[in-house]
Amino acid sequence: MRERESLNKIYSPDIPDFFAEFSKAPAMQRIKRVGMHCGCEYTSFPLFEGLSEYSRYEHSVGVGLITWRFTKDIKQAIAALFHDIATPVFAHTIDFLNGDYITQESTENQTESIIRNSEEIGILLKKYKLRAEDVIDYHIYPIADNEAPGLCADRLEYTLSNLINFCGGDLKKVKALYDDICVAENEAGAFELSFRHLEKAAEFAFIALRCAKVYVADEDRYSMQMLSELVKDGIEKGVITKKDLYTDEPKVLAKFENDEEMKSAWEKYCSYHKMLYGDEQKKAAVRYIQAKKRLIDPFVAEVGRVSELDRDFAEAKEEFLGIKFDAPLSAI
Repeated sequence: MRERESLNKIYSPDIPDFFAEFSKAPAMQRIKRVGMHCGCEYTSFPLFEGLSEYSRYEHSVGVGLITWRFTKDIKQAIAALFHDIATPVFAHTIDFLNGDYITQESTENQTESIIRNSEEIGILLKKYKLRAEDVIDYHIYPIADNEAPGLCADRLEYTLSNLINFCGGDLKKVKALYDDICVAENEAGAFELSFRHLEKAAEFAFIALRCAKVYVADEDRYSMQMLSELVKDGIEKGVITKKDLYTDEPKVLAKFENDEEMKSAWEKYCSYHKMLYGDEQKKAAVRYIQAKKRLIDPFVAEVGRVSELDRDFAEAKEEFLGIKFDAPLSAI
């Protein structure tokens, strides 16, 4: 993203040297060429038109800096930095390929092996007196990650970045929301990233909900499903291998381009620009596609969840959770 350097300074004015060192590891550099938008940005749907480039690397650095800002704990910060280190090309589209489109966690399976097998990371872990066990699972650190609909560094970062991408926001708006964040004990007695004021919490909750609707939009679900099928075909035809999924997107796309059949399939995918409904679908292949609902219901320090305090958000939350994905989808 063009605003990334300024965004990172908002996340943490103090950026320690170890961040640059760990970020330079080849395993981290690879995900500079893996996008956050799961391949949807390659289509021609208006919903994805004009998106800023936003990589898994940029997201990961942001999550690590947020975690550092609120914990000042190197173990938690590096675990957060590494949380997407195993992300394959097209990201959660590969969860669709694996049949894991609801939880969307199958793409994390190689995190431990990538970290343990990286010579560069191993050297740095020794330098900073860390063990691999300290940084392979960010789920154990509630500031970095927690159960939805709670707020954590991971969900906070992609929501603030997509405030710029999907909601017309800017760095000033991001800073105004971020400056209201604190760490508070939630209703379960666990520490959680929270807001100091209901007004800011509610504003953020509605922004997150707006983004969540994009993540389950017909165009988004259809794109990810069709791309997963294209990737599967590429593997079955021997154009790419499963190992290629853990390289980067330009390398995989180059292999598609070098095969006439896959090149045609990729061009068709990129040409998708309009969803078809009703009678328009008569001659089109349809798909029934489920998806993960990424809801965030922030906690307001010493007060409660936004859904408990703001009736409008409570109603919008229930409406979102009630969305059914039972209609057939197709596109041209």
